[in-house]
Amino acid sequence: MSLVKLLKKRTKKILFTTPSHSQRLAIYKPLRSLYKIDISETEAQDPIRGLLKAQERAKKIYGTNSTFFLTNGSTSGILASVLTCVNPGEKVMIWHDSHPCHLNAVRLAGAIPVFYDLEIDDVWGIPLQTPVHMIESYFNAYDIKALIITSPTYEGIVSDVAKIKLICEKYNVYLIVDEAHGALYPFSDRLPKSAANIADFTVQSLHKTAGGLNPTALLHCMCNLNAEKALKMINTTSPSYPLLASIEENINYLNSWWGKRKLDLLLDELEILKDECVNCEFYGDDPTKILVKVHNLTGAELSEILYKKYNIEDEKTNQKSTLLLCGIGTDKKKIRRLKEALLDL
Repeated sequence: MSLVKLLKKRTKKILFTTPSHSQRLAIYKPLRSLYKIDISETEAQDPIRGLLKAQERAKKIYGTNSTFFLTNGSTSGILASVLTCVNPGEKVMIWHDSHPCHLNAVRLAGAIPVFYDLEIDDVWGIPLQTPVHMIESYFNAYDIKALIITSPTYEGIVSDVAKIKLICEKYNVYLIVDEAHGALYPFSDRLPKSAANIADFTVQSLHKTAGGLNPTALLHCMCNLNAEKALKMINTTSPSYPLLASIEENINYLNSWWGKRKLDLLLDELEILKDECVNCEFYGDDPTKILVKVHNLTGAELSEILYKKYNIEDEKTNQKSTLLLCGIGTDKKKIRRLKEALLDL
């Protein structure tokens, strides 16, 4: 039985177990329906079996050796990946400006960080892709055990993961890809290619672009190492099964005709926006990341005008450009409001 179906089924057993609200006492009323399906690992309900089946189905959808559901964000996936493939004293290559969890993972493993820099695009004020030639020069200079890259970057710049993986194989280096912002990639040919079935470990945040609840995420594994032991070390023994069930349903939706149709409609609207806003410049490999510049305005000025005059809040800004994130739940109305504002400028 799937985890989603299991949570809908009420047991006839009288449970003197956790959770202490007993699926009845909804202390925080807006979450009343959540209390009803918040269960523990009881013999009567056995949600662990449902979770294992859901992860097995996910593995087949993504074409991976294994896929794990995460309820502590992509951070837990990065931590588990490093703990799985790196021993104390070994070296891990990380981008000096990467997410804090990359360095934290190296520290937890007792490993040694070797930092690398990415070129900054002066026109847009953003970091560019991870260059293959730079990686090989580091591999020649240091005895590297694992490499962590961020692809896509926050602003939607994608690295050539397939080529990087070939270099990693040549030097027996594990490749970990932080694809937190690329959870939609496996479900459309109009988006960049996912690293999920290329890298040794790939982490995706469902909550960032794929419609998931905070902080749901996925860890995909393609190597012969098992990340389950590391995940048990860093995860709670009392997981939220409603959140885990939401991951199962999220993947099923993305893989369905309805989910793919919704994604196509989103990409269509984004194409229209970029075609019609002729007063703007756009940049990046990922169309769901609207990285925009408007003539005679800095990124900070554009951000302030959008917020104060048009009630539109962006995700991130710098002096050169402004970033607005879109996901599977970004509807036509929101995109057209943004288009009207940009055209008005």
